[in-house]
Amino acid sequence: MSYENDARIISDDVFDLINQYFDEERSGQNIENRVNFFDTYNEYFVLTDDGSYSINSKEINHKIETLHTSTGAISESFEKFIKPMKFDYDRDIAILDICAGIGYNTSAAVADFMKNNSKSNLTIDMVEISKATLACGLLVPSPIKEHNITKKAIENELIKQNYAALSLEDCEIPENIDINVYIEDARQTVQRLDDNSYDAIFLDPFSQNMAPELFSVEFFKEFRRVIKDNGIVATYTSSAPVREAFLEADFYIGLGPIFGRKQGGTLASPNPEMLETSLPKNDEIRIALSDVGIPFRDPDLNDNSDAILERRTEERHNARHNTKISSAVKTPIFLACEMDDEKLKRRVERNLTKMNIPSTTSPEAKYIVECENNYCEKQDKNNNSRNRVLDMKKRLKKVKSGNYGET
Repeated sequence: MSYENDARIISDDVFDLINQYFDEERSGQNIENRVNFFDTYNEYFVLTDDGSYSINSKEINHKIETLHTSTGAISESFEKFIKPMKFDYDRDIAILDICAGIGYNTSAAVADFMKNNSKSNLTIDMVEISKATLACGLLVPSPIKEHNITKKAIENELIKQNYAALSLEDCEIPENIDINVYIEDARQTVQRLDDNSYDAIFLDPFSQNMAPELFSVEFFKEFRRVIKDNGIVATYTSSAPVREAFLEADFYIGLGPIFGRKQGGTLASPNPEMLETSLPKNDEIRIALSDVGIPFRDPDLNDNSDAILERRTEERHNARHNTKISSAVKTPIFLACEMDDEKLKRRVERNLTKMNIPSTTSPEAKYIVECENNYCEKQDKNNNSRNRVLDMKKRLKKVKSGNYGET
């Protein structure tokens, strides 16, 4: 199977249906088919609470999910990817939209730009590996009028690549908006991009287990190269390995908006002053001290998902009880805490003793998480999630090596 087919996440039924339709379009059959497509096959699309449509994923771990939250597909784009940004619309704006899907994130960016724009320019580089997924964007009803602009850009590229044959989108792209569509592996795209180019990066893969290659340290190092000093990366996930990957790629990290999920996503920036909210305290502790914080690695930016997942599993195994505290029963979050549950306490302290930490309330335990005593939800240049995580890592290493207490 090709990487394109392996990486796409829309359901097999939709994938086959879309490909069949565009095969027919290229063969010159009824030009009205695309206009009528949604009315004919609307059962393949999922209506979300704000009136916009999503698509079902293929079966993953015996589950089928939608590409967007049921709370609202287009609302999710505004809440998670637009609101956290600090765009200066008096200046030109450049956005990199990774896993652009059916175009909602780009459309939300266009809408916000047109609402706030004076005389500046907007450039969006959309990257999506699946032609069929992009083509779905042509077939769903537009949830906002700006989605028609995105549709035109998608249609132009699909025609250029001989996937679509007909120019049916009559919306014109404004002269001060430039939307480029890249239909390829985002890892290859990003390596060709210029340094210091983007004010924002939208990172919206379906899941880390489905596409760990798009959450790796090496991929994020490319983000660090192409993003501007005050730029922001936004992603929906609160995953510990993803947040650690940002840290290893030299980003500061903060909490993203909560929308349609119990936990907020993640924001990352080269500049800590662009990030207002710290990660939750326990998240910082687990990233710094637990093997769950081991990130995904893709050294040459060309490994498949299975290889990347296996590499992380092996690294976690080697780190556990050696350089990291076991993630079992969320052990690290109990450091410096009194525990009433004796059974749980015994399990926790068995894990801790393997790292030279005698108990949850030992001086060593308190020393490791001491920086969390100064935790503040509102972070700044000096008191922030990155600095606390790095500090705890150093302290754990010192305790494990037996150097705790030395000056």
